Amino acid sequence: MEQYNYRVEFEVFTERHYIKNFRKNYKNRWLDTEQVIVFLCERIDNMLRSSKADLISFSGSYKLVKLDFAVAGTRISPKASGNRCILLIDETAHLARILLVYSKNDISQPNETEKWKKLIRDNFPDIANIFEL
Repeated sequence: MEQYNYRVEFEVFTERHYIKNFRKNYKNRWLDTEQVIVFLCERIDNMLRSSKADLISFSGSYKLVKLDFAVAGTRISPKASGNRCILLIDETAHLARILLVYSKNDISQPNETEKWKKLIRDNFPDIANIFEL
C-alpha cells in the first residue's frame, strides 16, 4: 500500500499572500509547520475521517476541503488555533492543491466562510465555477 495518496502543491497566490505573514511571525517554526501541512494533505482522505478536515463540497472527482492546523511548537490544538487551509482535491490526478493558508486573524469575522469563498471566486474562477461558489 502507498504511504500517501496525493501529490501536494501550494498555489502561487497562497505563497504570495498569507504564508508570507506566517513566515514573518513564526520564523523557523513555519518550515516545520509547512512540512506537517504537506504530510496531512498527502493523506487527506485519512484527515477527512478525523476532526482536522471538513469536506466543504464535492463535484465529480473534485473535493473542496478545509483543513485545520496549528503552528509547530505552539501547543495549541489545530481547531483552537484558528489556522486553516482550503484545498482542492483532484481524485483523478491524485493532487491536493493548497489554495489558501490563513489565520482567522487574516480573514476575520463576521463571516469567515464568505470571505474565503470570495477569495476563491476572485483568484480561482475555474474552481469557483466547479463548486458554484
